[in-house]
Amino acid sequence: MLPGVLLLVFAAVMVACSPAAAPAPAATEPAESSPSTATSALNVVSTVSPITSVVENIGGTRINLAGVVPEGVNSHTFEPAPSVAATLSGADLIFLNGLFLEEPTLEMAKANLKPGASIVSLGEQTISRDQWQFDFSFPEELGHPNPHLWPDPILTLRYAEIVRDNLSARDPANADYYSTNYDAFAARIASLDAAIKEAIPTIPPENRKLLTYHDSWAYFADRYGITVVGAAQPEDFSEPSAKEVADLITQIKTEGIPAVFGSEVFPNDIMETIAAESGATYIDELSDDDLPGGPGDPDHSYLGLEVANLRIIIPALGGDASALDAVDISPVFEGASNAVYPQ
Repeated sequence: MLPGVLLLVFAAVMVACSPAAAPAPAATEPAESSPSTATSALNVVSTVSPITSVVENIGGTRINLAGVVPEGVNSHTFEPAPSVAATLSGADLIFLNGLFLEEPTLEMAKANLKPGASIVSLGEQTISRDQWQFDFSFPEELGHPNPHLWPDPILTLRYAEIVRDNLSARDPANADYYSTNYDAFAARIASLDAAIKEAIPTIPPENRKLLTYHDSWAYFADRYGITVVGAAQPEDFSEPSAKEVADLITQIKTEGIPAVFGSEVFPNDIMETIAAESGATYIDELSDDDLPGGPGDPDHSYLGLEVANLRIIIPALGGDASALDAVDISPVFEGASNAVYPQ
């Protein structure tokens, strides 16, 4: 065989035995219309359910999200189980309320933080120290402010902004998606804010006073012209003393407060006594961080929680809450997320 023919045969054999060339990569859609897969999506952990809902609204279907504080528990005293450490150790981002609310969870998060992951404390980035609110349940001498910022929807919008910015920094390919969701959530917050501003003035001025078992409404009250006249629960989360109960009864009678509000989470027998002795109506349906319905329900959201609570408070104080009917409380994103809300 001629040398030239030998070379041609050798070349043909080598081509036949070589692995097939990789196909050219297919064109991909823009990030805003291309959902992340479960393996590539950010792993995000949050604490109380209102914060989980805010993160879910911004992250939508592009993140893996797990809350770690079960709904309906006392978030101030919640001690995470050892199994929570595994969830925290896999997180790229951990969102907490901060302001001393979830100290045991924060310590566990720090101890199990994987390299490159971040803990984001929302409260400290939302209000300055001179904006801290102190009250009966959170006295100034202890140095821990009232951490319940989320009943104020404008402060919650700041939470959403922080979430958007952190998700976008970690996952720039989906930054437009997160921004779109934030804009939609901001529109919902604007609608809620307008409805509250319409509903609160329907309460007679002398009735715009709030007395609850646990004070979760300090920042909301400050924004919308409600006076928080007291809270029954002391700073150590025990039951109030006999003198404290007597003082509250006298205060309710003196100020003519029409209704007092208990909580789904905290014990209610003390508030029943206070209401019975003072002549006020007792309502025990408020929720600090237990979202209405169940996971997957349209009202199981931060916005659903706000609307549900205000539909209780406003009529009980003599006002008209119908303006809240126009607020859309459903998720702002399309599709079903995989957010986990512990029950």
